[in-house]
Amino acid sequence: MDIERVNDTTIKFYITYTDIEDRGFDRDEIWYNRERGEELFFEMMNEANDRDDEFELEGPLWIQIHALDKGLEIVVTRGQVSDGNVKLEIPVSDRDSGDTNLIDLMAGNEEDELEPANDHLEIVIGFRDFEDIISLSHNFFIDDLYNELYHFEGTYYLYVVFNDERYNEDEQDDMLSQMLEYGYESDISIYRMMEYGKEIVKENALPVIRTSFSK
Repeated sequence: MDIERVNDTTIKFYITYTDIEDRGFDRDEIWYNRERGEELFFEMMNEANDRDDEFELEGPLWIQIHALDKGLEIVVTRGQVSDGNVKLEIPVSDRDSGDTNLIDLMAGNEEDELEPANDHLEIVIGFRDFEDIISLSHNFFIDDLYNELYHFEGTYYLYVVFNDERYNEDEQDDMLSQMLEYGYESDISIYRMMEYGKEIVKENALPVIRTSFSK
């Protein structure tokens, strides 16, 4: 792993997918498994601190992640807190170059710093046959869930985001159980499908399929 100190508040990492796997992580799980993603992040930050003890993992952090062909480039900027306001001095060359995740982390401890702004339940459901998706669309009528349909490596996948503000945990579990009667929970990340798969229906996939295909 390469570590570059950009300025007093910014540090840049480059880590190859091979290095990630050598550390015991799967290159896909760091996207869909939050705990494993955090574990890798803190491992990298601790290694950076061992090399440069002046860069402390404290206060709000701004994290920019670039998914490259052979690895990840991660830029971490530490915010300066003054009178309750956060000031971020971001290198000009990095302001508009992020291509996957751009997260403002404004809390004051490690656990909260890695809490996403929208902690909605997200899932990728795989289907063994397109007919299973059609059957699901005609038997599942909750149409205010965000869902997208992709085709990747010969399989159809439905990416679903549940609305925490509208549905409680039990209701979400019930909806998920209904959907999994027609498919299976997949480990493939949405980021991988977006990059390498084919987008079939961008949003409202189930209602679109229901109106487009009969039972």
